[in-house]
Amino acid sequence: MVAPGPHDPRFTDVGRLLVRCPDRPGIVAALSGLMADAGANITDSQQHSSDPSGGTFTLRLEFVLADLVGRRPELERRLAGLAGELRMSWRLTEAAHRPTLAVFVSKTDHVLQELIYRVRAGDVRAEIACVVSNHPDLEPVARAAGIPFHHVPVTPATKEQAEARALDLIGDVDLVVLARYMQIVSADFCSRFPERLINIHHSFLPAFVGANPYQAAHDRGVKLIGATAHYVTPELDAGPIIEQEVARVDHRATVEDMRRVGRYVERQVLAQAVTWHVEDRVIVDGDKTIVFA
Repeated sequence: MVAPGPHDPRFTDVGRLLVRCPDRPGIVAALSGLMADAGANITDSQQHSSDPSGGTFTLRLEFVLADLVGRRPELERRLAGLAGELRMSWRLTEAAHRPTLAVFVSKTDHVLQELIYRVRAGDVRAEIACVVSNHPDLEPVARAAGIPFHHVPVTPATKEQAEARALDLIGDVDLVVLARYMQIVSADFCSRFPERLINIHHSFLPAFVGANPYQAAHDRGVKLIGATAHYVTPELDAGPIIEQEVARVDHRATVEDMRRVGRYVERQVLAQAVTWHVEDRVIVDGDKTIVFA
């Protein structure tokens, strides 16, 4: 599903550059000079240093360069040359590009519905290429939005084959979103989408990991419940966190009350994390993320 409407001229010839390297003096000057020499006008710049003495430097630049598509190879050559000098990893993207998403779901639709709405409204500049589910329940939701739906049942005995089929169906999408997909994906699946696989966990991690956090939260009598969007790694619920939010509850809240409040939080948290990802605002730094929101 692609958001309706004509091409937005605000994104024509707009590029984004994400950089990560050991911190040292002169990085900003070197990158600014490179962009100026290439004819690019920097319109936004955000940076962070974990430690000015031997830490990690991260930066996000947004710029305008006439005929960006045609001049991109030249700009990439310049960046590659500087990368060796600064020991720099970098990523260059075009803001006009709409990333493709594959959304995995099970039986609950609230997070999927939120993503569909935001894509349709243009709040998330992406295309939902397909919805994949281990249950058929949400096929009407996907079909109503004009999104291909694929039912791929999963059992303990068929998990490996089911994952292989799902990978064939989604192809080379830019991002996979686990929108309350109640299956643990394998390490092989994770390796296909490094830093391109986002999950919403219905808990304020690292508390209450696992499949039933609202029951666990209720049993502990918590006063805050929350949700966590994170990149998926082979270690369960331990990937770098992108976004979190909480809501207050009290002793009167039942498990179902917590689930109802949690649904609102989950929708917001995952949609925000996906938005930041597709806008190239997230840089993974080890077990953490730098989010230039």
